[in-house]
Amino acid sequence: MTMHDDQVDVTTDIVAALVQEQFPQWSDKAIQLLSSTGTVNAIFRIGDDLAARFPLRLVDAAQALAVLEREARASAELAQVSRFPVPEPVALGKPGSGYPMPWSIQTWLPGTVAVHADPSGSDAFAEDLAAFISALRGAETRGRRFDGDNRGGVLAHHDDWMAQCFEESKEFLDVPRLQQVWSHFRELPRTAADVMSHGDLIPGNVLVAGDRLAGVLDTGGFGPADPALDLVSAWHLLQPGPREVLRRRLDCDDLEWERGKAWAFEQAMGVVWYYAETNPTMSGMGRRTLDHILESTG
Repeated sequence: MTMHDDQVDVTTDIVAALVQEQFPQWSDKAIQLLSSTGTVNAIFRIGDDLAARFPLRLVDAAQALAVLEREARASAELAQVSRFPVPEPVALGKPGSGYPMPWSIQTWLPGTVAVHADPSGSDAFAEDLAAFISALRGAETRGRRFDGDNRGGVLAHHDDWMAQCFEESKEFLDVPRLQQVWSHFRELPRTAADVMSHGDLIPGNVLVAGDRLAGVLDTGGFGPADPALDLVSAWHLLQPGPREVLRRRLDCDDLEWERGKAWAFEQAMGVVWYYAETNPTMSGMGRRTLDHILESTG
């Protein structure tokens, strides 16, 4: 079952043909589809040191190329400031051999995705995560501001989406209680200037080795946003003790902390119902995050 109505099918044979046509220097490398909870790209490993990413949802090729080029610039910029390993852009592929859009190749990172190696009880992991977020916050925005795409601006601008989520979630969640929570979150004022942010620190984008942060994936969204946005990681990835470690390390005041919780809530509400049948792992992450948030609000 596909996750999206407009999803494009990508197979190992298609990827092998594209590599043969466009990057023959890598045509002798093994191609392997990676099992992933990701919802935006199909990921294929090329040999031991490369990964190819294929957008899943069909859009105009020129539009897709513009997105991939922007993501490559953002990933390269984040790599310059991160204290932890992150993928670096290597090449952009073109449509062809059964795939209708541009695609990208980046470096492969070792480590276990946090979905499969739960680091939530580790204070050391929380320290690492805080160090990563702090390094990103310290990067120059160069006058850029949040571009209005997705999360990271004004909470109340998500009211229409949240109304849809509440309607779609009636068979899954305690919607009246969650509506009350959102009525509080949407009123939280925005007082701090934008900082540079990863934008999607969920378990599927975090690599772990032992109980430490080994790397961070999906860095193409790096850009200016609400300083609270990367605090979604506290609710997606950490138990209460390590969560407080992260908060102290980042010196979050009450408002920033609540706004981080609000962004995590907005994200979690969307994934529970949307991926209930097609991506149970992602849906389950949303449920756990909502549980964490509700436990913290009493």
